[in-house]
Amino acid sequence: MVTLIGMGSGRWEALSVQAQDAVRRAGLVFGAKRLLAGLPPECTARQFALYQPAEILETLAQAPGQDAAVLYSGDTGFYSGASGLLTPLRALGIPARVYPGVSSIQLLAAALGRPWQDWKLVSAHGCACDPVAECMTERSVFFLTGGAETPATLCRKLADAGMGEVHALVGENLGTGEEAIRYGSAAELAGQSFAPLSVLLVENFDVPHFRTPGFPDESFIRGQVPMTKQEVRAAALAKLAVKPADILWDVGAGTGSVSVELALAAPKGHVYAVECDPDACALIRQNRAKFQTYNLTLIEGRAPDALADLPAPDAVFIGGTKGGMEGVLDAVLAKNPDARICISAIALETLSAAAAALTARGLAAEVVQLAVSRTKPAGRLHLLMANNPIFLITGIRK
Repeated sequence: MVTLIGMGSGRWEALSVQAQDAVRRAGLVFGAKRLLAGLPPECTARQFALYQPAEILETLAQAPGQDAAVLYSGDTGFYSGASGLLTPLRALGIPARVYPGVSSIQLLAAALGRPWQDWKLVSAHGCACDPVAECMTERSVFFLTGGAETPATLCRKLADAGMGEVHALVGENLGTGEEAIRYGSAAELAGQSFAPLSVLLVENFDVPHFRTPGFPDESFIRGQVPMTKQEVRAAALAKLAVKPADILWDVGAGTGSVSVELALAAPKGHVYAVECDPDACALIRQNRAKFQTYNLTLIEGRAPDALADLPAPDAVFIGGTKGGMEGVLDAVLAKNPDARICISAIALETLSAAAAALTARGLAAEVVQLAVSRTKPAGRLHLLMANNPIFLITGIRK
């Protein structure tokens, strides 16, 4: 029998009675040196400072019939190495039992005197982690840290993206005599150092509550720069089929209304808003701040030259090119021949040019016309007032 045991913070006293008995009965005990050091003197089993599944299996093969205990920090079901050993044990027909431990999230919540059922749980220990994407969409995010990612490096990423003011706290050496909780903003904690056994909780109390595409026009900060209207934005996002992790370009971004919608639709991706008009760039910055779209980067310059250094896009919205339509399409397709493309046009000449340019590049041009009318009170009556018709031209690979 092999027993897999979560030791929580590593203290023997924190183990359940069943887990303690399993360790005492075992002839072999495996675990990290820190965990083995926490065993009591009466635990006389042969101890091995091993925790990789292959090493444990090799040692077990050399001692057939011996009961063994494998110790893991934290809880066996919370980003634990226990799952990596259970599969081969079962494949080999070796009986296994699991005893959970107290996880770091439980220890932090207990230290704070707060429930944790609404926290988003993320591991940055040996896993790819984008703290900006996680904290953009969730009010409270718990990060398990370790290795290259520490609470300070995660907070630095948040601060660099413009989220330096969000509230954060770090739990150090939880469940031990050296336990400490340190509070501050992400920007403040980014400049500090912490114990190797630390976890991070980030609380973004200003997470927007709306996520459905097609925000009301009045939601955006506007000036004299033309803005893509609500119904057109919603239709454009549908045509682009935006996915959560997409890389997106908005060429001729204007006020940034489409850029904001794209950024919120792809919280794990990134949006590049390309605009050359200074007044429009100022509005994009303001709307980025208002909607807290920290995954939106403004590229000030004229396309197609401004596109040269951008990463390959999954989808592109083209709202204006100032006569550079063909160059923009060439830049998009050179980066990704399968990019999803949606072009908006008001003038028939732009419609014709867009359809011809897409066709010349081997794409089928699908055209949709949107003619939106909105009610306007007139005494006791309501009259429909028409907006300018808009064409959306989608490039589809044949």
